[in-house]
Amino acid sequence: MPKAPSLENPNGLTYRQSGVDIAAGDDFVKAITPLIASTSRPGTGSKIGGFAGLFDLKSAGYIDPILVAATDGVGTKLKFASKTQQHHTVGIDLVAMCVNDIVVQGAEPLFFLDYYATGKLEPEIAHDVVSGIVEGCKQAGCALIGGETAEMPGMYAQGDYDLAGFAVGAAERGTLLPSHNIAEGDVILALGSSGVHSNGFSLVRAIVDQAGADLAGPSPFAPGQNLAQSLLIPTKIYVRPILDVRSKTRAIEAIAHITGGGISGNLSRVLPDHLSATVNLSALPRLEVFGWLAKIGGIKPSEMLATFNCGAGMIIIVKRTDIPIVLDGFQKAGERAVEIGVIKERGRSDPVVFNGQLWWAA
Repeated sequence: MPKAPSLENPNGLTYRQSGVDIAAGDDFVKAITPLIASTSRPGTGSKIGGFAGLFDLKSAGYIDPILVAATDGVGTKLKFASKTQQHHTVGIDLVAMCVNDIVVQGAEPLFFLDYYATGKLEPEIAHDVVSGIVEGCKQAGCALIGGETAEMPGMYAQGDYDLAGFAVGAAERGTLLPSHNIAEGDVILALGSSGVHSNGFSLVRAIVDQAGADLAGPSPFAPGQNLAQSLLIPTKIYVRPILDVRSKTRAIEAIAHITGGGISGNLSRVLPDHLSATVNLSALPRLEVFGWLAKIGGIKPSEMLATFNCGAGMIIIVKRTDIPIVLDGFQKAGERAVEIGVIKERGRSDPVVFNGQLWWAA
């Protein structure tokens, strides 16, 4: 009778030998637990390491809430971070891309979960990334209540990783945006961006490579930084100033987060079918990075507008009579809002119509 195979084969492969180190993953989770705990806010209660995160809406002060969820990533900006070995800001980008989408719906971001995937876990890099996620959560006032670190050998090249973020927020019933009161004559305001944010980096990388720009050299548009640092400036998180202004003024009719597709592709998403937005390009907040990219890459204004935020990270629609209190509210909240256009009847026009010129094309 043949001998049964041994369950303890001394020559058998282990999970670690195949490229996945569970113990290293557990050690990493233990190391970042204090960081994650620092994002706690009313409503959080679960410990890191459970099967799922918990959040108590009643403890957060909600009575009749509507939940609002968003998910996003950082895109090929991660390749740029890996190439330059600067990983500490992309976590902020990850949070920003999700929570900014939530706040434009009129909701408060409450909690966040992240997904970090790599071929081989490198604790120092992962720690930098998670530190950025924690910083982003603090800026947004939301709690990091869980996540997943996936080590997948063979899926990613050495040094590469990918990120996904998931945020959930809430708003009391009847307070979501856009409102039904947007009308002809309403005014369009812009909040300035911090830079390229997290959209268009495939084009940014192509421009940099084509121009042979020195990433380690001084930035031509951001004194005191090298080029890589100035291009990796994280996406601005607008949550606190928007929530503050909205709670104090009740004057905001609609908000658009300017991401992929630019001003036209995103502002059109909040407009009723019978209305259009006329935007004065000359009035957009001026950021030198966009002029630099356009000039060294020979990029047409239409392509810039379709790819980048071009200086306007958020666009807000308000009644003309409410402009003074909204401008004052944002100033007190640490943001400068500028008037860039007006709402009109659409007729046969496109949803978003541009006039004027981008500053570098003038």
